[in-house]
Amino acid sequence: MNTLNIDWKPEFGTIFTWFSMDKAGRIAVMVNNCFGDLPKALLIKKDIEFLLDAMNEYIWEESALHLPYPKEKKGSFELDLYSSWRYGQGESRENITAGLKKDFECSGRYSDANLSINKGFFQYHAVEGSTEGEDYPVGYEGESKMGDYFRFLIPTIYASIEDFPLELRHAVAVSNDIDFTEKRLIENDKINHYFPKCYSN
Repeated sequence: MNTLNIDWKPEFGTIFTWFSMDKAGRIAVMVNNCFGDLPKALLIKKDIEFLLDAMNEYIWEESALHLPYPKEKKGSFELDLYSSWRYGQGESRENITAGLKKDFECSGRYSDANLSINKGFFQYHAVEGSTEGEDYPVGYEGESKMGDYFRFLIPTIYASIEDFPLELRHAVAVSNDIDFTEKRLIENDKINHYFPKCYSN
């Protein structure tokens, strides 16, 4: 079993979702897709797996402990970058956006789009694949490598730390430098530089 601790390293087969805040207080959901690193500021917490599980249950409205949920923001989203490995190099941006909207119509709060539409989260996904270079973020002109986090969905109405219960807020990694409205790719080897601390109530 892959247990999160200060010595943990990303590896194939286990996906972790963590949460971050930019310098303006906007919130992002970070999906490591097996290969993205997690900030040491999170890994040093002895209960981090429990906290991340609780955070995920909360955003998907499956928590029995942390209620009530914030009111729906009723915004929208923009597709920014997307995985060539997951969606295919020839898939159009319009078709992917339409698919995300259709999934929202069918699945509601269980859809990825809902996390941006009604929760207000930016969404970053790590570059994945079975070998280096197999996957890359379509639409990004620079270089990327496995584990780099690319900006997938952009909300039109932003979440803030106040959208989380007090007891879960310290599981949000905080950046002093990044602006999610501008940062399209977060380099995996700089993750500790970008997110050196966690939120303090």
